[in-house]
Amino acid sequence: MQATIEILGKNVQVEWSRSADKAMSSLSSPLLVEMELYFSCLIRKAVRFGRSADMRYSAPVSALLQVGFRPVMTRVCKVCDVNDGDEPPLDDFQINKPEAFVPKRLFIDFKRGQWLGEFYM
Repeated sequence: MQATIEILGKNVQVEWSRSADKAMSSLSSPLLVEMELYFSCLIRKAVRFGRSADMRYSAPVSALLQVGFRPVMTRVCKVCDVNDGDEPPLDDFQINKPEAFVPKRLFIDFKRGQWLGEFYM
């Protein structure tokens, strides 16, 4: 399955597997999918599922799927400032032109009871 949505004036192709479609059909509320672009000492991409994060840059794909983009940065860059196993605290990253960083494609899957995702720039 696939659809094209618009976030910040940019087209994002959203694709999902049959197993993801089947899992979504049993949901009572839309699946929230966040494409997180993480700016820190390094840049990292992550797809987050079911979080009620800031969906400021988002669009509905269907009645059962909402996709958003969130650029974030860490508050600290030194590893020693973070406890073992903890994620560093995040802040929204105020980018002058966030549309330049909107991903072009998102793929969603559901395997062994887990949501999986990957996005491409």
